[in-house]
Amino acid sequence: MTQSNDAPAKFGKGSHLHLIDGSAFIFRAYHALPPLTRKSDGTPIGAVAGFCNMLWKYIQDSSGADAPTHAAVIFDHSSKTFRNEIYPEYKANRPELPEDLRPQFPLTREATRAFNIACIEQQDYEADDIIATLACQARAAGGTATIISSDKDLMQLIGDGVDMMDPMKNKPIGPDEVFEKFGVTPDKVVDIQALAGDSVDNVPGAPGIGIKTAALLINEYGDLETLLARAGEIKQPKRRQVLQDNAELIRISKRLVQLDCNTPVEFTLESLEVQEPNHEALLDFLSRMEFRTLTNRVADRFGKEAPAVTVSTPAAVTAPAGSVELPPINREAYVTIRDAATLKDWLAEIATLGAVAVDTETSGLDEMEADLVGVSLSTGPGRAAYLPLGHVDGAADLFGSGDLAPGQMALAEALALLKPMLEDPATLKIGQNVKYDWKIFARHGIRMTPVEDTMLMSFALNAGGGIGHGMDALAEAHLGHQTIPIKELIGSGKSQITFAQVPIDKAAPYAGEDAEVTWRLWHFFRPQLGPNAVTTAYRTLEVPMIPVLADMEMAGVKVDTDHLARMSNAFAQKMAQLEDEIHGLAGEKFNVGSPKQLGEILFDKMSLQGGKQGKTGAYSTSADVLEDLAAEGHELPGRVLDWRQISKLKSTYTDALQTHVNKETGRVHTSYSITGAQTGRLASTDPNLQNIPVRTDEGRRIREAFIAPAGHKIVSLDYSQIELRILAHVADIPALKQAFRDGIDIHAMTASQMFGVPVDGMDPMIRRRAKAINFGVIYGISGFGLARNLRIPRAEAQAFIDTYFERFPEIRAYMDRTVEDAKRDGYVRTLFGRRIMTPGINQSGPAAGGARRAAINAPIQGAAADIIRRAMIRMPEAIRGIPARMLLQVHDELVFEVEDGAVDQLITAARAIMENSPDPAVKLSVPLVVDAGQGANWAAAH
Repeated sequence: MTQSNDAPAKFGKGSHLHLIDGSAFIFRAYHALPPLTRKSDGTPIGAVAGFCNMLWKYIQDSSGADAPTHAAVIFDHSSKTFRNEIYPEYKANRPELPEDLRPQFPLTREATRAFNIACIEQQDYEADDIIATLACQARAAGGTATIISSDKDLMQLIGDGVDMMDPMKNKPIGPDEVFEKFGVTPDKVVDIQALAGDSVDNVPGAPGIGIKTAALLINEYGDLETLLARAGEIKQPKRRQVLQDNAELIRISKRLVQLDCNTPVEFTLESLEVQEPNHEALLDFLSRMEFRTLTNRVADRFGKEAPAVTVSTPAAVTAPAGSVELPPINREAYVTIRDAATLKDWLAEIATLGAVAVDTETSGLDEMEADLVGVSLSTGPGRAAYLPLGHVDGAADLFGSGDLAPGQMALAEALALLKPMLEDPATLKIGQNVKYDWKIFARHGIRMTPVEDTMLMSFALNAGGGIGHGMDALAEAHLGHQTIPIKELIGSGKSQITFAQVPIDKAAPYAGEDAEVTWRLWHFFRPQLGPNAVTTAYRTLEVPMIPVLADMEMAGVKVDTDHLARMSNAFAQKMAQLEDEIHGLAGEKFNVGSPKQLGEILFDKMSLQGGKQGKTGAYSTSADVLEDLAAEGHELPGRVLDWRQISKLKSTYTDALQTHVNKETGRVHTSYSITGAQTGRLASTDPNLQNIPVRTDEGRRIREAFIAPAGHKIVSLDYSQIELRILAHVADIPALKQAFRDGIDIHAMTASQMFGVPVDGMDPMIRRRAKAINFGVIYGISGFGLARNLRIPRAEAQAFIDTYFERFPEIRAYMDRTVEDAKRDGYVRTLFGRRIMTPGINQSGPAAGGARRAAINAPIQGAAADIIRRAMIRMPEAIRGIPARMLLQVHDELVFEVEDGAVDQLITAARAIMENSPDPAVKLSVPLVVDAGQGANWAAAH
């Protein structure tokens, strides 16, 4: 940027004004970055950090021939403006500001002044009106103006002398970009917005008319007033009636979206002349904010020495919402409980407080096999204790005796004292990943209740936000504290020991820290649940899953290991046969499992087209590459795909499942991660039972290995097309909703709607194409992706998708609305209140496309996950008294084990829970339908 030390020159020809949308900068910074607090006092500064980095980047980029001569950052002053007098409901639907964002607004103003850029806001007027006024003044004075924003509401200003720049994409926005978005030139944008309305700002518009329809109407009739005057000429009865009935509301909408270019500003254009930052003031501000990296960058830019920025362990950590300051963590203050008297003292303190953070230390990570080594407790900052129970004597252990180290209570005695507290409904137990500790205690006859889980609190607040939910990551991100790495105690690799072998004096600080950090995280997260509107989701969708999943995991599922062994042998023979065929097609032997050798065969020896070499010089032989080659009629790539599939099934399932059988129970016990997917879908691990193919013969044969014991059946209950049903509801698609209510074949109905063919006697290929589109649209499939799935030309696939959106325009409207909400808020929500962050939604390039697809899909897949979670939570009570238990959850399916004589009773009870409304506050406009099956094994039941 240029620097002016003289008196301001008159603004005129050759002057270039930059108008920065400060409010947009703040919200983008807030939603793009994880929560961040100033280490010294706990002040939220995440948005301030992002805002400062954006301003610094702007200054660095603003040079050369297009550098501004004048600049200002414009902010909104308050939520109420003159528009609320026109329409009191204007912006009435805007959610409350997050509590941690409010205190950052004054700091962003201070940051702007520290950068020596004019900082402007004005009572009763929105930032957009001030921007509009200054842009018009600059044009009238003979200069030019560039608006630094991507806000669609500002696009009406684009024209001679006024343009826009998207700061995130570093991309200019001109008339062409406006036409691409609105279908009209900038001077008609206001008419489009008046018709289409804006759900974000609660601008009513014309019901049922979106941007595309509005563009068609305005382009046909010229302008809004002409359209309204001639509305009676419109042939479509519904559209004609909507315009006639809502003419006045549409005119009010235009007044709401029309920016005021005559805002009474209290400054001149000349006063906005660009000034070089005052490096002393700027460095002082940045160092006070503790932005070490940016402080150093600015200091280097000015050739100055950077002031010291302390970012070590804070003197105090402050939780949000007015909580008291907490002293720093002091591991030396922890107590080691070695006798019953000391434990009873702690239990008395816990009973008085009514809450305690609890953590277990074990000999391994498998909750079904690990031994309990110790229990840690914390009742607040600086108050933590470790109760060692299973540490072995170091000297004795050298000789393999396994004798316990001295100074530990007997396990049975300690658990007898702990049990009343752990099961006391009046004492809250706080944990991090409570399900693990719950199962450890359950194996000793203790059912811990009630519980809170800091991992699940983090997940409810920040699912998909880019921050891990493990304790170490949370402690560093939110408490500014680095926990003791477990490797310091147990080592790694071949020399790794178990926690039971760690000396008690070293184990106590580690274990006590785990409990205290858990308490502090609870203290930090708890006040944030309400302001972020995730309390209900946390308490109804997250915490109640802990005992449900724990019971399922402990029950396990019986497997036929002989069947698996036979399958492994058959797969090995099939792989050998395929290898022979592949070698014959290649004309030589090579390692089929070597991507490098396969690439050389395909692209060097056979000279097939499409070979792409990476940095190492090796060709890519990914599944996509091989599928494309197979689609072109090449036989060898298809055989390799078959070989890879069989190889994966053998190694992942038929071989591995045999090693996962618990020696004591004779069953396989998977573990479900509640935070495994940002949408709320559960993730199965050790082993993963959710990815067994269901549509292939091999996958079905693997499911045959999951069996019922004698006198029992496996029962499967599976939601039918649940995501399509949710899409029909959230996108409000009358045709799909009616089809679901009538029980019509939804894929045949879609094919009939799209291709104009009757449902009766429909060609199965046409139905298959409609099915592929139905499910593909939910995941934002492209023409390229659909072409690959259906093995048809890309142009034909894209035509199918275009036709689909023409037949169901509500889906496109839902997608556009959801993306706009995600861009504004930085997250989307499911029907049941689950919040899913969308951190990359405002980026450019390929990442933005993926973020957009994820944002569109998340409310649908998340709602499906919420529905099955609620069913699982209510299931234990619903089937109480029935000799049955829930074993597995896989995608939209629940799997049970039930005595032969109670199968029908189980199906009736479970189906009633799954099909009835999962939440009194959410009434789906489509029925939920559950398919049920039964058999001696999982394959027969599905």
